[in-house]
Amino acid sequence: MAEYKLKPSWHWVSFGDVVKLNADRCANPAAVGIERYVGLEHIEPEDLRIRRWGLVEDGTTFTNRFRPGQVLFGKRRAYQRKVAVADFEGVCSSDIYVFEPKDDRLLPELLPFLCQTEAFYAHAVGTSAGSLSPRTNWTQLANYEFALPPLEEQRRIADYLSSLSQLKDSYETAHASSTQLIASLMTSLLDSPTDMTRVRSIAISELGMNNQAVLKTGPFGSKLKTDYFKSVGVPVIPIAALQEDGLNHNEFFYLDPAHVSDFAEYETVAGDIVFSRVADVGRCHLINDADTGFIISSNLIRIRIDQKLATPTYIWLLLKYSVDIRRQIAALTTQAAGRLLINTNTLERLVFMIPEQSYQSYVIARYSALRGSKDWIGTRLKSATGMLSTSRELLLTAERA
Repeated sequence: MAEYKLKPSWHWVSFGDVVKLNADRCANPAAVGIERYVGLEHIEPEDLRIRRWGLVEDGTTFTNRFRPGQVLFGKRRAYQRKVAVADFEGVCSSDIYVFEPKDDRLLPELLPFLCQTEAFYAHAVGTSAGSLSPRTNWTQLANYEFALPPLEEQRRIADYLSSLSQLKDSYETAHASSTQLIASLMTSLLDSPTDMTRVRSIAISELGMNNQAVLKTGPFGSKLKTDYFKSVGVPVIPIAALQEDGLNHNEFFYLDPAHVSDFAEYETVAGDIVFSRVADVGRCHLINDADTGFIISSNLIRIRIDQKLATPTYIWLLLKYSVDIRRQIAALTTQAAGRLLINTNTLERLVFMIPEQSYQSYVIARYSALRGSKDWIGTRLKSATGMLSTSRELLLTAERA
């Protein structure tokens, strides 16, 4: 065992010394009144609450039984960090272990936080076997060694971490509610302008400037070769980078700067809208000053409009929130090779109802105010998440000698 400096009254234990693997089985959960089942897909990484589940009445082969207060740990692909505390009775996948304290040496409230420590995850991942779906096993997990505080200190630590976890949950709930509020209000404002006599019907193909094409599809593999991609360079935007709150830079590819000049026609400028043309058709992002000079991928369409005819932000909001526009996009979308697809020829038929500039500005201002509040909540959520993670490691990890 590695040498560590322990706090007074703390002592070393193996996970299996104080934690029991629940082996309860239920072959017919419906017969005993169990209504819900949980698979790995229902547990979110870094979230101790079970927010989704399946219904037993719809059919399940799961027989692993769990009860309120027990800890569910995803043993398959442990690097996904799936740990949750049950607040209802159910059955779960065999890829989920059900833990509970073996005796009164370990408080039940502390167990889930122990399972979330970096050291525990590292042990679980390091002892996993299998290439495609690596799994850890109970024997290996039971051998995991950690420093256990005395019960009184366990209670203080558990109470503190629980408070931080509840704070994080509150911000998550507020963040989700703000997202729903924005969508609801924008749909109302965009699909029902207050002054219908001043609304113009304009096809997207008519919004270009200086005879330039409004729509531009990104370069395909025959032109943008994989050999051109490097670990650093000019970002290429794939569909996966288009997320609810902006571009996820972790999804970018990078183009060798030596080839950038060959793809200037596919670059983005502030005010452009990048639009998904396959799979999740219609997902879109408004390019801001920080996103300029990026290259669009072949699965994206760049929309560039004359800002004298319409405000790019308003067009983006229509694409994102208008029920009428979403219906049009659905009608223009086809299916090819098993996936949804839209191209520039069909997207050109998309028609916007454009109100006068004052109303556009009003809607944009309302959106900006709500988005500002959502971003404020998001900042607090990030802070609470970081505080919980840092506190968990400081309070539950022994200090190296």
